[in-house]
Amino acid sequence: MSDGELTRRAPWVIRAVGCLLLGACLSGVGLFAAQSIGGQGPPRAARSVHLGYPAPEGELFYQEMVVEQSTPGSYFMACGWHLGYFGLQELADGRKVAIFSVWDPTRGDDPNAVKPEDRVEVLYQAVEARLRRFGGEGTGAQCMMDVGWRLGETNKFLVLGTVQGPKTAYAGYLWTPQQAGWKHLVTFRTGSGGQPLKGYYSFIEDFRRDTRSVDEVRRARLLNGWVRAVSGEWTALRQARFTASGAEWEAKENIEAGSADEAFYLVTGGSTQRTVELRAMIGLPASNRPAGLPALPARELLANPESP
Repeated sequence: MSDGELTRRAPWVIRAVGCLLLGACLSGVGLFAAQSIGGQGPPRAARSVHLGYPAPEGELFYQEMVVEQSTPGSYFMACGWHLGYFGLQELADGRKVAIFSVWDPTRGDDPNAVKPEDRVEVLYQAVEARLRRFGGEGTGAQCMMDVGWRLGETNKFLVLGTVQGPKTAYAGYLWTPQQAGWKHLVTFRTGSGGQPLKGYYSFIEDFRRDTRSVDEVRRARLLNGWVRAVSGEWTALRQARFTASGAEWEAKENIEAGSADEAFYLVTGGSTQRTVELRAMIGLPASNRPAGLPALPARELLANPESP
């Protein structure tokens, strides 16, 4: 399987059930039925683990993430919502990239079968960004950029959702210590029924799935998450529901989630031992931090998601 095929196989990227993201994250209902695609035998992959955050419909979704342990074929998704997702990957060859994807508003798995007027539109693309259409698990548009992220460093993610009639434009901004400033990767626009951001979640996925990857640990901390509601008020993400996928070809028990040092964390693979029950709510202490977050892009830039 090529890197391009691997990078699109995130556990929450089945467009046909995209509308269930919010309910699955917040109610704890498993989004994926347990079904085997490889028959009986030893597990081929570490289990995908997720956090779902209750928060109002919004126009901005901000999250910080520290990847603490990784291995080739890993996806650390920081900012997910009902029509897209944004995070970091370590590809099979060890390259470190950022990924930002948005779904078409249609059902089906063949990207070539989607009418041009129904496809995700590109409103802005950074010079370094590589764009492609994806299919196989729903269809849509994907942006990939080499960023060379490092273990133990804090990366910041910002998704701006701007409702434009029956569509919504989604702009992805990334801050890394190496660039010490915000980078506008891409702005995609898709049919949304005029809905703002909602259904917020994060996950870790093992997309290498070669049996050996079951024994390799992936761990990330997620912190300082905020949503700016359509009313303009900021909501801190201080609660999260822990869920996991149910595929028979994944390992089951070596997963974990929790909170420590003002951050949520997710772990999967290796000798990890679970102490938190699936579907449990995990909390952080109430935050007294000001809603005006540091280092956000300039307000005039946010007002125009087509700008660099």
